[in-house]
Amino acid sequence: MIQPPGPALVMGAGAVGCWVGGRLQAAGAPVQFVGRPSVLEELRLAGLTLTDLDGRRTHLAPHTLSLHAEVPHAGHGPSPAAPAPALVLLCVKAGATAEAAALLGLHLRAGTPVLSLQNGIGNPAVAAAAAPALQVIPGMVGFNVVRASPGHWHRGTWGELAAQAHPALEPWRPVFAAAGLPLALHADLRPVQWGKLLLNLNNPVNALSGLPLKRQLLDRNLRVVMAALIDEALAALAAHGIRPAKLAALPPRLMPAGLRLPTWLFKLAARSSLRIDDQARTSMADDVARGRPTEIDALCGEVVRLARAAGLPAPCNEWMLDRLSRPQPGRMSGKELRAALGV
Repeated sequence: MIQPPGPALVMGAGAVGCWVGGRLQAAGAPVQFVGRPSVLEELRLAGLTLTDLDGRRTHLAPHTLSLHAEVPHAGHGPSPAAPAPALVLLCVKAGATAEAAALLGLHLRAGTPVLSLQNGIGNPAVAAAAAPALQVIPGMVGFNVVRASPGHWHRGTWGELAAQAHPALEPWRPVFAAAGLPLALHADLRPVQWGKLLLNLNNPVNALSGLPLKRQLLDRNLRVVMAALIDEALAALAAHGIRPAKLAALPPRLMPAGLRLPTWLFKLAARSSLRIDDQARTSMADDVARGRPTEIDALCGEVVRLARAAGLPAPCNEWMLDRLSRPQPGRMSGKELRAALGV
């Protein structure tokens, strides 16, 4: 078994945090989970179960989990002798980044590496500003995880973990590989982050449709809406000289045209992208269903800000930003969304 460099701490035990942290623990790494009381209670009762679209199943019994409602540190909280983490996985929602990072900065030793596994582009900078003594490293999660039942998280799509190359991550790469989560390191993660954000522009479409991802992607009206959002993003990126990385079957510049294909042809062109579990959906859809704030500002908001900086319009992303910022954005069909956006 691979020997980890030390304990890992998951800050934000939700979909990504439970999945990645759970896989690391199953591979032999000691992991501490910090999360909301409601999630922690589920884990205390049911343990942590992880499944994926290949039918693999991992279960961690409740007594094996180190669960905390606050950042554990020596002499305080539920674990008075909690060892200092060798790596923090920052997995909180975008709106909680500054607060979570500030707490980590208060309780952890200077120089502790913090890998941001969050949506959007700006979260690592927010975390670094809130906790300047820590080493915040940008990361990217290329797969989708949903809550299947209490304590049960399901990975419903393919994709990899990626991060900005950093010496602190090198000793962790064998651990991530042993956990079935190979960590790709990039000299410049920015193109990868923007490539992922382009794909994540599907999140508000999925959330408003209320459909599972596969069914949503097979609705041409909903694909046309996503294509319009991506068109605006590509124009803004081009104006700033940013070339997003290819993370899907088609290169970014061809994605809008591919999405607008008739459904029968889209099925052929996007076979690999449609290898999605029937129950997969986005975390934004879960947030809307549960009445929680969404991460729309970290997605469409990023596009709007980038477009404005270049003097370009982004009306479709602005519409989504406004709609998903409401407490109850509601549900809309593909035809209704196209009509609302004028696409």
